[in-house]
This record gives sequence, C-alpha cells and structure tokens, in this order.
Amino acid sequence: MTDQELITRAVQMQDRSYVPYSHFPVGAALLCEDGTVFTGCNVENAAYGSTICAERTALVKAVSEGRTSGFAALAIAGRGEDFCWPCGACRQMLYEFAPGLRILAVRGDGAYRQASLSELLPSGFGPASLKKQRGEKSNRV
Repeated sequence: MTDQELITRAVQMQDRSYVPYSHFPVGAALLCEDGTVFTGCNVENAAYGSTICAERTALVKAVSEGRTSGFAALAIAGRGEDFCWPCGACRQMLYEFAPGLRILAVRGDGAYRQASLSELLPSGFGPASLKKQRGEKSNRV
C-alpha cells in the first residue's frame, strides 16, 4: 500500500468522527506489515477525559482482533492548517506495540510529513523498560 492510499483511508475516517465539542474530526489508518489496515476516528465525550483519539481507536481495534505486533505505518489526518501529529497519550500507547512505527501526519490540504514514533517519543517507556526494573542492567541514565 502506498503512503497516499493509507492517507486516503485516514481522511475517509474523518467523516465517522463524533466531535460535537471540538468540531475537529481526525481519522487514522494503521497499516500492518501484511497489508491489513485498521482504521479509526476520534470519539468525544461530554466527560472530556473519556474521549479517545483516532489513532488509539485504530490501535485498539487491531489489538482486539489479535494484532499486537507487525505494525508498519500510521496515517493521521486532520482538517486543520497544521500537521496532525499524535498526542502524548497516543504516542505512549503506540510505543507499547511499535516503537519504530512510521507516522504520517496529514494536514487539511493533504500535505503530510513523516517521522518515526521513536523520534516523536525519544527514550520512550515500554515493555522493555519494565524488564529493566526487575534487576536487569539498564542503559538509562
């Protein structure tokens, strides 16, 4: 799948967003190494803390279908003037399953930029970090 095809899937998901408060629809498309794509949209809630972002929706759908590895790329599309990068909570959640994930951040005019998740969340905390806590030597300073 090309980057543009993945982006198109993310853009299409914006129409499914439930955003009565922010009016900021976001769509996401998570590509697996085998070509499978899991999509998501943001779903807001009157209790704002219960809101879930599009990228976490896509990830949770993947995990609920039995996928916990093999993620290759994630396109995140917003309609704003800025590139739609994942928030901190999403970065942490994605890092759990794919620290090297390639992120495509798309803005409203269709332009996009890419970065690896490890660039967006340097020195991230994941499953390996917990193993280090159990007595293994750590490279952390």
